[in-house]
Amino acid sequence: MHPSTGFNSHIRQIMLLLLLVLLVFIVLRELYVFFPGLLGAITLYILSRGSYFQLVYHRKWRKGWTAGMYMTGFMLLLGLLIYFIITLLEKQVHPFLTNPSSTLNQAKEAIAGVQRDTGVTLVSEESLSQVLNKVSVIIPGLVNDTLNLLFNLAILLFVLYYMLVHGKEMEVFLARIIPLKKTNISVLAAETKRIVKVSALGIPIISLIQGITATIGYIIFGVNDIVLWGFLTGVFAFFPVVGTMIIWVPLVIFMYASGDTWNAVGLGLYSLIVTGNIDYLARITLLKKMGNIHPLITVIGVLVGLNLFGFIGLIFGPLLVNYIILLFRIYMNEFIDNKEQETHSTG
Repeated sequence: MHPSTGFNSHIRQIMLLLLLVLLVFIVLRELYVFFPGLLGAITLYILSRGSYFQLVYHRKWRKGWTAGMYMTGFMLLLGLLIYFIITLLEKQVHPFLTNPSSTLNQAKEAIAGVQRDTGVTLVSEESLSQVLNKVSVIIPGLVNDTLNLLFNLAILLFVLYYMLVHGKEMEVFLARIIPLKKTNISVLAAETKRIVKVSALGIPIISLIQGITATIGYIIFGVNDIVLWGFLTGVFAFFPVVGTMIIWVPLVIFMYASGDTWNAVGLGLYSLIVTGNIDYLARITLLKKMGNIHPLITVIGVLVGLNLFGFIGLIFGPLLVNYIILLFRIYMNEFIDNKEQETHSTG
């Protein structure tokens, strides 16, 4: 073959790949608003593929009917979760939505009163006003974004159905187009399943444990609206290290400023010693068995993921950061280590 023919072939290959990357970029950019639904479908596919394949390929269940059964189960779980959250927060959120300025003024006066009684200025008057004004703009926007949420749920279920039905073909196609050795493709797949499993199941379980533990403390030390505060503590427990402190520290300060000194001190000690350490105990027991993620990866991943993907970023943020580390290892294995071995063998 003439050298110029091979050169032209490489040029055409590079141009075709650049065109393909450009088209994929355009499509993904336009679908960005639906990323939570797409990523949610991938998450549920990874979590359910093992049991689904077992039913379809070993017990010979029909693909469509089995996928429909999974869809029904996921819809019921999502519906119950949304109903629980709405029921729990409706009483507290409704006054804010009907009269946000009054609610914000009450919060402002309460914080100012706590600072005045304790003699500690946690936040300046100007900064407090700025924060509350931002909250007044953000929260109605989140509540009114229901249509976007429904679209993403529809996308999630639609994509998940076809991912389950055509799962085998999809995985074979991906294995063909990923430009890596088969061993490294297997490592990539195993690592993806591990991180998604830990992030989608392990971290929520730990948050639930912390939420329940915190609720017990709220009951013991006389906190009002224990279900609400326990739920919020569990939600913020998704953020490692300082997550639960975002809830219980203001509660302790407010109780102390209100004159409930002993309960405030008791709740502070309980939250610091029990609620704070239950996270560590759960991570070294539960997450170790499921496949532990380093806390630093979790923190960075959550911060990056929430900014990029919204709430689903709690799962895909750590996965993205872990991919960077994993791909660096694969790069070393594919190119650097091989070259070193070839150098030693020829030398």
